[in-house]
Amino acid sequence: MAAATEVPELKEFSPSMRVDVLVSDWRAGLDSALPEEEKERELYGRAWDAYRDGDYGFGLWCWHECDRLTNNLGGNVREVTRVLGPGRYFGFSHRKAVAAAVPVDRIYRPRKGDMSTPRPDAFVLPHYQVLCVYLVRAATGDPKAKAQLDIALLELEDRRRADPFLKHFETFRDLLARTSNVPPPASANSPAAVPSTPPRPKRRAKAN
Repeated sequence: MAAATEVPELKEFSPSMRVDVLVSDWRAGLDSALPEEEKERELYGRAWDAYRDGDYGFGLWCWHECDRLTNNLGGNVREVTRVLGPGRYFGFSHRKAVAAAVPVDRIYRPRKGDMSTPRPDAFVLPHYQVLCVYLVRAATGDPKAKAQLDIALLELEDRRRADPFLKHFETFRDLLARTSNVPPPASANSPAAVPSTPPRPKRRAKAN
């Protein structure tokens, strides 16, 4: 596998609507005679270049596209890299940097029965990416992000069967814990940690 590329310096963070419109325009401009893999590579390459120029909004798109291909190709990272092109795999360092920079207050979180549409400046993230954002914020000591993460994790076991992208969050969680010495939050099925207490000193028997 090609060596990991450095994370670019953040210059702007385009909201999802702008990214989706541009990617849609690029897709419409592709030669229809191109093989599907070549179309994938071309679209991803343009978004990757925009991200490398410092627009982290395109980084979010590349992140999800990389995971979508990973799911479709049976988790074969070598095949994903072949389709995307050498050096373009959206690895952990890129994910962590983008997750840390997401404007949390502008993430679109529709409520059940909500018929409203996202604002043009909103960030529309898949559920597993939102979890990654909360996880990075919680690791920095953000109490609100930790509370939101704890609530979301209660549904993790139930949603895993229906959402093939949640495994990518779990991989991200494990890597974050490994690289920052932050223990991963307990899942719904894991026992709660019990704080250890030092043994009490034995009392000496009173002399008669």
